[in-house]
Amino acid sequence: MNAEASVVAASERKIGFWTCTALVVGNTIGMGIFLLPASLAPYGYNALIGWFVTVLGCLVLARVFARLARELPNADGPYGYIRHTLGDTTAFVAVWSYWVSTWISNAAIATGVVGYIDAVFPQLGIVQPSLFALGLLWSFVLINLLGVRAGGHVQIVTTVLKLLPMLAIGLLGAWLLMTSPASYTAHLPTKPVNLGDVMAASTIALFAMLGFESASVPAGKVENPGRNIPRATLIGTLVIAAIYVVVSTIPLFLIPQQELANASAPFALLMDRFVATGVGCWLALFVVISGLGALNGWTLLVGELTRTMADNGRLPAVFSRNNSRGAPALALVVTGLLASGMVLMSYSKSLVDSFTFLTKVVTAANLPLYLCCALALAVLWRRAKRTLVGDVLGISLIGTVYVVFCFVGLGREPFELALVLGAAGLPLYVVMRWRQSRAAVGARG
Repeated sequence: MNAEASVVAASERKIGFWTCTALVVGNTIGMGIFLLPASLAPYGYNALIGWFVTVLGCLVLARVFARLARELPNADGPYGYIRHTLGDTTAFVAVWSYWVSTWISNAAIATGVVGYIDAVFPQLGIVQPSLFALGLLWSFVLINLLGVRAGGHVQIVTTVLKLLPMLAIGLLGAWLLMTSPASYTAHLPTKPVNLGDVMAASTIALFAMLGFESASVPAGKVENPGRNIPRATLIGTLVIAAIYVVVSTIPLFLIPQQELANASAPFALLMDRFVATGVGCWLALFVVISGLGALNGWTLLVGELTRTMADNGRLPAVFSRNNSRGAPALALVVTGLLASGMVLMSYSKSLVDSFTFLTKVVTAANLPLYLCCALALAVLWRRAKRTLVGDVLGISLIGTVYVVFCFVGLGREPFELALVLGAAGLPLYVVMRWRQSRAAVGARG
């Protein structure tokens, strides 16, 4: 997942179909895919089935967002969809959970980058990984404290480079298929297929797809949103799914299952094994650059999201205050501290296990938004006295079932942690509503 296009979304000009599509692709492709082959390796063929389920589920959810954009073109994105149909409290819980997922994403991205930095600079292996991840995290907090322009400059440099490692893996896979097809059958996975592992693998894979709803987030700034958002969401999701399935399947068949599961830089390992020793180091360098860009983009995004929530009375007003460079200083520092806590908590595990755990928590924190949007579509269908044509109710029901499927697949620990983090916002919501009511009474008096 990445957030470089958030700068575009903040523009005063309207954005069209191609920009919306780039927003979907750019915001979704981040660091997750570069460690995902290792996270999915223990599941063997279950991972392939899990990817199939994830792609279908995301396409259904993409249809949910597309239909909501068509039916509510003047709503301000997912928050507006949910508030219009399910009420203010439900909308707050969904956006609060999404906010939680953004700063946990920073912890996950920093953890993933450390694995690839170790492949580029193995001599740094003596450094404690958790401290290294914290150093990266706070470096980009400091950069964004210098203002949006500073963060934006870093983002521009790293945007296109993220696609080069995946292109290299795709070309390598095609070349081996033509010149040495036996390579794909030399280390076949041995894990038996079962429903529990398919569900777990599908949930892990979903982390890499988070962000496919990005075209609908800046709905108020999209030209002809009822037409452009649906098309961009569906096409962008298909493009991302095709790329991800290819680059995550190739390592699964070419590298022994246990070795891949322990790889902190699976794409670099693949290049060293099948191209030449040392080539993986160069590929890992591009992955690091991509990961740093994603970390910068999400740091910028979480600061702006925190400020926006404060401006709209969903967080204390102090979080909307800017420093002398126009950056939401307190918002950046507080979310940096929260992300640091997640880094330290997860590093009681191995690097790959830490990354996998964080991805599950991020996914769990995103699911309430997806669930509420699927239910919002059903509410629209009911309010229209069932006159909405097409497969509206079917899309809503299948989307809801898929989200529940993901909740079950997450497992108990990440689900409970995400639940606690989401519920933590309710007391704040009550306090903020009470303060707003008092202010309204005072204004009338």
